[in-house]
Amino acid sequence: MSATATGIGITRLGQIAVNAKDVERAAGFYQDVLGLKLLFKALPGLAFFDCGGVRLMLSRAEKPEFDHPCSVLYFAVPDIQAAYGKLKESGVHFEDEPHLLAKMPTHDLWMTFFRDSEGNLLALMSEVTR
Repeated sequence: MSATATGIGITRLGQIAVNAKDVERAAGFYQDVLGLKLLFKALPGLAFFDCGGVRLMLSRAEKPEFDHPCSVLYFAVPDIQAAYGKLKESGVHFEDEPHLLAKMPTHDLWMTFFRDSEGNLLALMSEVTR
């Protein structure tokens, strides 16, 4: 089945929304700590970042029932140990240390989980070639 054979033609994820109680604080975290490129800010309280061609939108929850942490975002990095060390030096709170999650046929899958400035659970992942 080809990428466009899904009925309506979905080929990739275009945007992800992440809840933030304080959009300015969250924008600082994603820009200054994670190093994502700020695309633009819009009023009221929106910030958009480029994450490898996928747009990441930070915003306040529109309704109380939407005010909860987001789904886990997995950021792919080439060297998980180096990324872990750099973020830890920046004061990022990690839930665990980088660990081997699975041995795949051609690589090992490593992960570690951390929280953003708004309490959302995020992860670093790295596919390490053997």
